[in-house]
Amino acid sequence: MIRLRLLNLLCALAMIGITMPAAWAQAPSSQPTRLVSPWAAGGLIDAMGRHFAEHLSARMGTPFYVDNKPGAAGTIAATLVAKGPSDGKQLMLTTGAAISIAPHLRPGLKYNPLTDFAFIGMIADLPMSISVRSDSPYQTLADVIKDAKARPGKVSMANTGVGSITHLTAELFGQAVGASFLHVPYQGPTQQFQDLMGGQVDLVMTSSIGLEPFVASRKVRALGTFTRERLASSGMAPTVSKATGIRGLDLPVWLGVMANSQTSPQLLDKLAAEFLAICKLPETQEKFKEVAVCGNAKEFEKVVRDDYKRWGEIIRTADIPPQN
Repeated sequence: MIRLRLLNLLCALAMIGITMPAAWAQAPSSQPTRLVSPWAAGGLIDAMGRHFAEHLSARMGTPFYVDNKPGAAGTIAATLVAKGPSDGKQLMLTTGAAISIAPHLRPGLKYNPLTDFAFIGMIADLPMSISVRSDSPYQTLADVIKDAKARPGKVSMANTGVGSITHLTAELFGQAVGASFLHVPYQGPTQQFQDLMGGQVDLVMTSSIGLEPFVASRKVRALGTFTRERLASSGMAPTVSKATGIRGLDLPVWLGVMANSQTSPQLLDKLAAEFLAICKLPETQEKFKEVAVCGNAKEFEKVVRDDYKRWGEIIRTADIPPQN
């Protein structure tokens, strides 16, 4: 009996010696995870990235931090993640600029946007809007369309550069309503709003979120938003689909998270679950009102693939030349 008990004890100790290293191997790594962002520090998107990184660090027991890699319409950051390690320690915070637009405009990219990345989740939508100065003669989008058809290429619309999401949304709008506009590119929103209010341009295509302070001060009026519902940030302007009677003009300007496509499915599932849970937190929804939109990996993939097809068609129809 004593020998049997001793044998059982030795067997138990041997099993502990075998299984403990395996348990340690499954413990969270202390190596930090980079959330690569194609924007400079500061601003709404950077704030969202840091918010998620903070919560992920607490929930997953390993450090997460935002690593800003701006430039080249987000393709620098995208290349870094696509060609980097697939251990899940390097993720990408991205919009369609590098994924659904750049591949149609920038020849020679070193990544395939639909095969080199794994979809983790969508965390925000930053929709576009069309606006005018407060004393503009245009009271509605119908006024704009009527004048643009009567004077093709004469009604000016500011955007943030050829091939930008603002430029492409303006092209899509013109194609949808059968009118042509004079597209005026700017380096950033500050100068374009100054020129809008000064009467140098007739219209501005911009993010509804960036529009909010100008609408609140009554210096600018929004005529329509490319959304399904009216937005408080745009002064409850009608949606473009409602104002024009044309379906399909609710266009997501998505913000999401991706990883290298070779990342293990188990880790991708874990990350996707955590991002979705954080996105749905009341704290997140309150902090990022009208912006936080939570989509799981499959929903996010559909949004991206639809976006990729849409902008490819718009670029080809508008005959927009390749960009450096």
